[in-house]
Amino acid sequence: MKNIIVGIDFSPNSENALRHAIAVAIKSEGTLHLIHVKPQRSSSIFGSKEEQAIAKNIEKGLQQLTEDAIREAPMCMVQNVILQGKPPVEILRYAHNLQDSLIVVGTHGTSGFDEKLVGSNTLRIVSESKVPVLSVRENINIGRDLTQILVPIDESFETLQKMKYAVLFAELFNAKLIILGTYTSPTRESKHVINVQLGHARSMAQKANVRYEVRTVTITENSTMALVEYAKQANVNLVIIMREEEAEFFDFWMGTSTRRLISTSPMPLLIVPNINHFSVTK
Repeated sequence: MKNIIVGIDFSPNSENALRHAIAVAIKSEGTLHLIHVKPQRSSSIFGSKEEQAIAKNIEKGLQQLTEDAIREAPMCMVQNVILQGKPPVEILRYAHNLQDSLIVVGTHGTSGFDEKLVGSNTLRIVSESKVPVLSVRENINIGRDLTQILVPIDESFETLQKMKYAVLFAELFNAKLIILGTYTSPTRESKHVINVQLGHARSMAQKANVRYEVRTVTITENSTMALVEYAKQANVNLVIIMREEEAEFFDFWMGTSTRRLISTSPMPLLIVPNINHFSVTK
């Protein structure tokens, strides 16, 4: 993970996201990219004096955050870029043009953006990103040095894709993986498929020589909130999930379930994009 991209709008949530991005950059020895996206203006080519003053303040503020990041991560390269357009579009375009990248976004900021707009920006980045997205809520009371990482495993074939990143983060932070089999169906057939997936996940953790523990849980009601509650009880500080293209197993990415998970999770979420759209043959 050599390029860590974080969107900066100078709200508390984006600055909190930056702190987490710095932690990942330090561990991965990657390049940190601070991206500010300003809206397009319809004024003259020279702009008004007010717009020029705003632009100077943005440049000054972004440079200050860059210098702060350099002081905290002196061994990492830190860059800042000011783009123009719609934040999700420009951040995604920037990230997709880099190799081995990670996008870090803050949620529920209020400075300069309406809360619903910020939520929409985050959801669009998550839903359209071709690279993993680390979503961090504002004011979450959690340390940046990861110790326990929760990896839910369901019966979809895609679920194992997240293990690549789970192993990577476990190696970077010397963290322990909690590989959690999530039984959402009472049928023996469904449980058998999940157990097979757990076996594959266990083998991947063993091959990488990272610390891990395999657990199972039966979920009978709202799976999204059940996962959040389990994560709280397990005292984890990162949850890695797949971006579900269909509401086949968890319904993470359909309407209010997505907003609820991002807005209520007390720990960062690493959202891994799907590259397949089929399930394990039962």
